[in-house]
Amino acid sequence: MSKILICTGIYPPAIGGPAQYAKEVADELRREGHVVKVLTYGFEHKLPPIVRHKLFFGRTLLCLSGVDFVFALDTFSVGWPAVAAAKMLGKKILIRTGGDFLWESYVERTGDLVLFKDFYYDKRAFSRKSTLFHETRAKTEESILYTKGRAKLNFKERTIFNITKWTLQNTSALIFSTDWQRKIFENAYGLNPAKNFIVENYYGEKLPAVEKKNRVFIAGTRPLKWKNIERLKDAFAKAKKQDGTIELDTTGAPYAQFVEKIRSSHAVILASLGDISPNMILDALRTNTPFILTQETGLFEKLKDVGLFVDPENVDDIQEKILFLADQSNYLAQKAKIEKFNFTHSWKEICSEIFAIAQKKT
Repeated sequence: MSKILICTGIYPPAIGGPAQYAKEVADELRREGHVVKVLTYGFEHKLPPIVRHKLFFGRTLLCLSGVDFVFALDTFSVGWPAVAAAKMLGKKILIRTGGDFLWESYVERTGDLVLFKDFYYDKRAFSRKSTLFHETRAKTEESILYTKGRAKLNFKERTIFNITKWTLQNTSALIFSTDWQRKIFENAYGLNPAKNFIVENYYGEKLPAVEKKNRVFIAGTRPLKWKNIERLKDAFAKAKKQDGTIELDTTGAPYAQFVEKIRSSHAVILASLGDISPNMILDALRTNTPFILTQETGLFEKLKDVGLFVDPENVDDIQEKILFLADQSNYLAQKAKIEKFNFTHSWKEICSEIFAIAQKKT
């Protein structure tokens, strides 16, 4: 039996991937006999940056007595103060990355629709293709300048970058859900590969089939610029001129209701500028619902023979794939592919892998 502290910015009833992940991991670890405490933002949500980080740092310190390891579910909001607190008291801490706060903030501020991978990649920094972390670390500042002639990071974003770099380099172990993000982060932040691990996201058992009674494409997501909603709406409007029976739904819902929406929908579509391992697509798999997904994702290699993938910068490509899936024969062929996909990765397996990483000497 171990005593584990889980740090997360959001937790149910809040909606979001980290909230659901934290709850499921906590519940499973408790079923296995471990003592688990979940520490999440409360009043911190109302405070400005740095102030809320300091408050969460203090709260984390108060919870570390007797803790065997800390499991944090982001790299900045709770990851930074949790690593600082754990390091102060000599506690082991694991961070599971989710999205990327820095890139998301940059796109939201500037409206510059840069792909996630392009935000970090600089051909000058990696021309030698070195994979040695001590060499890439020396080039981190160059890699983050973000080429292609666009604006550089402002002071706040550079501060976030430096804090994130410190956090990632000082955690006991770093857990990614995909190798795609791991490679990007190792180069960008000069990380030691020996401390980085892959624990895939949750792939649940298939849910009972329901009749697809509509022609709705589910695209419910947060109204953020990196989600690429405007291009998606543009592509869908063009597709609808050729097939007036299709509809686009961009509204969200609490998790259980959202899964039911997916089950009864025609398809799921996600054309964001970068999505690591989106839960919406994994829920589409569970419900045997055909999907269209951005090619800028860590799921591409695993699902390239199962779903349809689009270039998020190409409105015509998105439109073409929508119309392809609107065709009944194509639709049934895609549905058959998904029905044959039976890979699962349970919460029990996820917790076992996390716990095994926590037991490693670092």
